[in-house]
Amino acid sequence: MRHAPLELPDHPKLTENITHFARALRKAGLAIGPGRIAEAIVAVKAAGFTDKADFFWTLHACFVSRPDDRAVFAQIFRLYWRDPQFLEHMMTFLTPAVRGVQDERRAQAAERRAAQALLPDEDPTAPVPGSDDATEIDIDATQTASAEERLKTLDFEQMTTTEMAQAKRLLAKLRLPVPPLPSRRFHALPGPRPDWRGTLRQSMRHGGEVTHFATKRVREKPPRLVVLCDISGSMADYSRPVLHFVHAVANRPGQGWGEVHAFTFGTRLTNITRHMRTRDVDAALALAGAEAQDWEGGTRIASCLHGFNRDWSRRVLGQGAVVLLITDGLDRDPDGDAGPVMERLSLTARQIIWLNPLLRFDSFAPKARGVRQMLPFVDVFRAGHNIAALEGLAAALATGNTGDKARAMAMMGTPNAQEPDRLGWSLQHRLASLQKRTP
Repeated sequence: MRHAPLELPDHPKLTENITHFARALRKAGLAIGPGRIAEAIVAVKAAGFTDKADFFWTLHACFVSRPDDRAVFAQIFRLYWRDPQFLEHMMTFLTPAVRGVQDERRAQAAERRAAQALLPDEDPTAPVPGSDDATEIDIDATQTASAEERLKTLDFEQMTTTEMAQAKRLLAKLRLPVPPLPSRRFHALPGPRPDWRGTLRQSMRHGGEVTHFATKRVREKPPRLVVLCDISGSMADYSRPVLHFVHAVANRPGQGWGEVHAFTFGTRLTNITRHMRTRDVDAALALAGAEAQDWEGGTRIASCLHGFNRDWSRRVLGQGAVVLLITDGLDRDPDGDAGPVMERLSLTARQIIWLNPLLRFDSFAPKARGVRQMLPFVDVFRAGHNIAALEGLAAALATGNTGDKARAMAMMGTPNAQEPDRLGWSLQHRLASLQKRTP
């Protein structure tokens, strides 16, 4: 049975605009297929398109299926359906600007995604072929690839505003894949291990005669990722780019992580996990900044990690969790002792990866009290001051490279970076608990 041809709205140009509008939404991340585009055309025909509010909510009902997509839809709708002032503002996000020449304000939720989805990929400031400007500017195309490589190795602290905007786009594309962990359970699938119970169950169906030898394989489970990010004043230039990277890892499926939990600490510990699940990175960081009231403040590493061990370790450090610690180790608490709390954290986490921006200096030495107390209980000690350092995390997880830990331990007078005495700590902790209970 053949369906009747679709009767389009009065002007075919509107149908083309709806189609291109849907493609822009899909480029911005919305799950839109050809079926939804056809439904939107039919819905616009039924509802009419003379009133802008009705037109907005008709397309909203056809294209938006998740709460996080509402902001993206609203911004792209404003930009696509002829808002010249908004278009000019979007151009300022993607072109270099001179401070003081144009008005500056923070980007609202989903504005950058809307600009990147609708504006062309080419440089908007490039001269048009055949114009007078094109003959005056000579562009060396061989420097384009090296510019991106330079940006990856540039320190976050030394980046300009334009370079930081480009770096955030690269951070949004980074991935941190991790292999799954073997569990204690098994799959009833063909594998290297014999399945005696499965073999007996199958034999009972044939009167006790073994006709097939069943095997099984180990069931795999994805590990958890727990991020502890220092947002104190000394880490201000590094915490925001790293949180961009954490947001990309938390919202990009297929990397092998089970759950991603994020915490910030300065003078107190703040759980920002639910904010990092917001799909738009600008909205996520805005919500996280409103939740954490100690941005660019002091540093109390020992007390914050103690609060994490007390309140959150049993909740989130399960299923082979990997802890990603981002801090410079400069504890400002004179009474803080980060050694015992780090030792306690190492007992509950499968692996602790410490990213320290101070490793960007060749003359780095573990002289600070906090660094000397924390270093023996981490598994990986790496730099975290640029994009290249964050890209190397995937190789460190896959190969088990400990980074600069051995060199730093040798500077502390411990040539062999041995594992901490976890059994001795456990016995001391039990003995201390019994002494407290004894009247």
